[in-house]
Amino acid sequence: MRIVFFQPDIPQNLGASIRLAACFGAGLDVIEPCAFPLNDKAMRRAALDYAPLADFQRHDSYEKWRAGRSAGRMVLFTTKAATSLWDFSFRPDDQLVFGRESAGVPDSVHDDADARVFIPIRPETRSLNVSMSAGIALAEAMRQISAASA
Repeated sequence: MRIVFFQPDIPQNLGASIRLAACFGAGLDVIEPCAFPLNDKAMRRAALDYAPLADFQRHDSYEKWRAGRSAGRMVLFTTKAATSLWDFSFRPDDQLVFGRESAGVPDSVHDDADARVFIPIRPETRSLNVSMSAGIALAEAMRQISAASA
């Protein structure tokens, strides 16, 4: 299972997600460009001492990530989805894709997705923080996979 961030805007969210990936043993892909400098110093500050524990990969562009990505479904988390997180069946090789905090992903990325999933929240609210969304999605995916293998 991998978490994939498409052109992230906020370094602290990426840092939190590096810690999430390290703690849960998931891979983490970042599709650039980012809205902040993605250098070693910034990553050490954002991820604290978890960065060496994470399977972290950078990709220069969406096209390069898409061409080189491993097998498995591209599961896009988006407010424009019709399938709820609670109704979706995850697989161990799924790649959980999250868009930019400010703009999501372009239509071309939506079109490439094998599945589109939303996290149900109260209707009077807009959205969750992207790192929180990744944590919720990853926890549910791992819960399902663990239950299926028990």
